[in-house]
Formats: sequence, structure tokens, C-alpha cells
Amino acid sequence: MAICLVVEEFSSLKRPDTNHMAMPQYLQEESLTRLIQGAAVGFVATLVFGFSWGGWMLGNSASKMADVTAKSAVAAAIATICVQQFQSSAEAATNMAKLKKTGTYQQAAFVEKGGWAMIPGSTEVSPDVSQACAKLLNDLT
Repeated sequence: MAICLVVEEFSSLKRPDTNHMAMPQYLQEESLTRLIQGAAVGFVATLVFGFSWGGWMLGNSASKMADVTAKSAVAAAIATICVQQFQSSAEAATNMAKLKKTGTYQQAAFVEKGGWAMIPGSTEVSPDVSQACAKLLNDLT
């Protein structure tokens, strides 16, 4: 009998219907709408993080990067031929001294004028090759 009285006392106690923390309006809508909103925000956040920090890129950007990498690799390979032609020239020591005296921004032009950057069988000199050749020659001594 005592248990019944205790249960009746607790059941008669009611909580007030006050809402201590008001929920934002977007959380009070239907769950499907919130699901779609969450998916949209997640999609946009994934794109922003992927392209800015994740290293993602569009095909056009990747193509341009591959072209630049290929050109620099070719220039580096041909620059070794240029260095060989420079070193096997008749006045290699004199030309090396002149190259060292020339300012770094004019050294590529010096190599082009000397004809060492010209690959046998080609008609023109690539500026990338002459710059790479001048850098390699400076690194020798």
C-alpha cells in the first residue's frame, strides 16, 4: 500500500511545459529537409576542401602542369648536351671565365650567342635550354 501511495505522488507531479532552450527554425523542420540541407552543405564543403587543400584539379589544369613538366624535363636533358658542347669547344676555359663575369640574367644570352645551346639538326634555340645550360655551367665550378 505504501508503494502505491509513492507511485501516485510521483505521477501527480508534472513538469512545467516550458522550453528552456529554443531550437533554431531550421532544426524544427521535417527531417528530409534537414537531410537535404546537410547533404548540400557537405557537398560544398567537400569541394572547397578538395580543391583548395586536397590537391584536386580540373583536367585543363592538370594538362597545363604536365606540359610545363615535360618542357622542363626536355630542357634539362638537352642542357647536358649544351654543357658538353661548351666544354669541348676550343676556348672552353676562356669562355667559362667570360660566362662567370657575365651577369646571371645575361648568361643565357651568352650561351645562345656562343651557339652551344643549339642542338645539331635544329634551327632555333629554346630559351629554357640556354637558361638550364647556363645554370649547369655555373654549378660546375
